[in-house]
Parts: sequence; C-alpha cells; structure tokens
Amino acid sequence: MAEAATGRPYEELLRTLVYRPLGLRGTSLPQGYLLPTPYLHGYAIQPPAAPEDVSTLFGASGSWASGGIVSTPDDMSVFMRAYAGGRLVSPAVHRQQLTFIDGASEPAGPGRNSAGLAIFRYSTRCGVVYGHTATPGYTQLALGTADGSRR
Repeated sequence: MAEAATGRPYEELLRTLVYRPLGLRGTSLPQGYLLPTPYLHGYAIQPPAAPEDVSTLFGASGSWASGGIVSTPDDMSVFMRAYAGGRLVSPAVHRQQLTFIDGASEPAGPGRNSAGLAIFRYSTRCGVVYGHTATPGYTQLALGTADGSRR
C-alpha cells in the first residue's frame, strides 16, 4: 500500500520517514534470507524436546513489510517511543490508529489486550501501554506510553 500510494520503494520510505528521522543505525529490512550478523538466536520450546534454534527457519525477507525488519534493542526502544507517541504519523492518523476493539495480540501481551491499527493497547495494573509482540522463536514485547515519554 505504501508503495502504491507514494510511487516510491518501501525501503526508501523506511529510510527517509523512519530510520533517518529517528537516527536508527542498527535497523534494516533484509533483502535476502540471511539475517544481518550478529543477531540474537530464537528458540522454539516444546517440552519434552530440547529447545530448537529457529533463528533462520523463517527468512526475514519472506515477512518483508509485515515483520521482516530487524533491529537492535536500542533502536527498537527509540522506535517504540516515537511510534506509540504518534511522532511518525499525522495527529489524525494517530487518533485513528488508537481506536481500539477488544482482541489480543498473538502471543497475548500483558493485562487486557485491545487491537488498534498496527498497534495493540495493553491495560495493566501499572497503566496503559501501546505496542506489539511476536516473532516465532522469540519472546519480545515492545511498548511505549501514549505520550512517548516511556518505552
């Protein structure tokens, strides 16, 4: 959709609208099936079998725009602060994004989960945070507060 709407390649849009403005230096969208090195290994855990390294089971390029971006923890923190705080989209789009319906992220995040547009709301005993989960073999939860002050 982004390419059709702008006439520009998705990778170029990421560079000009996300990576550069946020100063993300350890984030990329791999074009091949190999992950950039070094990378954290992810494991499938299904007892009683031994953990299985599934880091390279799925090529990041196969997910492409729906989850193929790889990043460092520091870059992910910077991104979530901007994303949850609405810095990457117009105020009107951010308001639409934060219109939620009941539904859980997969795997489910903490507290009560609701789904918005490409973002989930997690209502916890410590407050409300926004973010996303899930990549096979990894347990990650990237969150930020609505004003982007915490992530």
